[in-house]
Amino acid sequence: MTRKRALIVDDSKSARVILSRMLEKYDIEVDMAESAEQSIEYLQHNRPDAIFMDHLMPGMDGLEAVQAIKGNPQTAMIPIMMYTSQEGELYVGQARALGAMGVLPKQVRPVDVSKVLYELHLLPDRRDAEEPVLQPVELDVVGAAKTAAPAAPPATAAGGADPVRRLELAIKDQAVDLRRFIVASLDSFAARVVSDVRDLREPAKSAAEPVPAPSPAPAPKPPWPWIGAAAACVLAAVFAAMWLSARQELAKSRAEAAGLAAANTGLGQAREDLANTVKDLTRALKSAAAANAAPNPATAPSSSSLLREAPVPYGEIPLDRGRLDAMRDLLSKLVAEGFHGVVKVASYAGQFCLTGNAMDGYVPANPALPAAKCDAIGNPFEDSLSGQQRQSLAFGNLVAGVRERSGGAISVAIVDGPSSRVALPYPPRTEALTAGEWNKAAAANNRVEFKAEPAAAP
Repeated sequence: MTRKRALIVDDSKSARVILSRMLEKYDIEVDMAESAEQSIEYLQHNRPDAIFMDHLMPGMDGLEAVQAIKGNPQTAMIPIMMYTSQEGELYVGQARALGAMGVLPKQVRPVDVSKVLYELHLLPDRRDAEEPVLQPVELDVVGAAKTAAPAAPPATAAGGADPVRRLELAIKDQAVDLRRFIVASLDSFAARVVSDVRDLREPAKSAAEPVPAPSPAPAPKPPWPWIGAAAACVLAAVFAAMWLSARQELAKSRAEAAGLAAANTGLGQAREDLANTVKDLTRALKSAAAANAAPNPATAPSSSSLLREAPVPYGEIPLDRGRLDAMRDLLSKLVAEGFHGVVKVASYAGQFCLTGNAMDGYVPANPALPAAKCDAIGNPFEDSLSGQQRQSLAFGNLVAGVRERSGGAISVAIVDGPSSRVALPYPPRTEALTAGEWNKAAAANNRVEFKAEPAAAP
């Protein structure tokens, strides 16, 4: 009779070994895949009699794989059994709804395995008299280790994780996987030795029954010393692998700690440089404020008085919106006070740090962008406006009607202010200067000033 074939899909090597040993005791050929994607590729060229599918795997999980297999007409008839530590009626119902026949827990007993194999039609009607070699106690230990591993507290997910704690968790996870692999390997090895010893005893016994010998030959000695030596070699190799892995993890943790220390040193130096820059800017602002407070005959005639100043956001017409409201309020107050003279409206263009191009236009750069990487420094929107385009229709109507409302006592003059007269000095251009710091000064300098010059006494 043709041997049945099963496919085990699990990202854990120890889990695949344990289940494969159990299935091989029932004379079932076993193929293995360590991911759902690998199992899909395997099914393109092979047709197993059953599939044992894990749930939680990197990439595509088990339920997604079941849905993909059942959705393919060529593989839809292959029975699938979930082989996972997931429990509960909700999960079982979800797995069956997607096409799985049921759930085989990883903390499994041999009787459960045989029951599942009968359901999957991988065994004949009569069960084998020989029980599986794996014992429930050993499987419970492996299952407990498997289920206990995820309960370990995760390493602290902060910027400076404790390297020692990470090393302990890595060694603990490797120890659990190695323990499961050792238990499965030693169990299989012991099963083969017991089978070999049994085969040696049975031919000697059958040969002795027909012809009784005068002096029966002694039964062959079980090779227990060889078994102990082999087990010792396996344990030595396992512990050597664990020691090498721990050593590599320790070296990696030390390298990460050195990198963090260097990064902290760099951050401290950057913080010190930033503090010095802030001090320099503070002194510059104080000096500029003092210079603006002092009278400057070249830029502010003594006969003029600055009544109001309004900022102009980049991309807006200077004489519109908020500046229109400011002009309306100012003229209303001057008319009420009986003012005679000229109201000068001067617009100043700030020099912004911009990104873009002449075809698509320019916009203020991201505040975090270094000022040295700006595509342009200036105010192309302001430069593109003619004298008439600098004011809205409502502003023009307000200026045209003020002379009539004041009886000819008030007139308005609109001028362009010199770019050299700034409200806030631009910061010095250094490598650490950002577009946000530069555009802060540009926004303060992009403004409209309203001044009133009284008429000379007759």
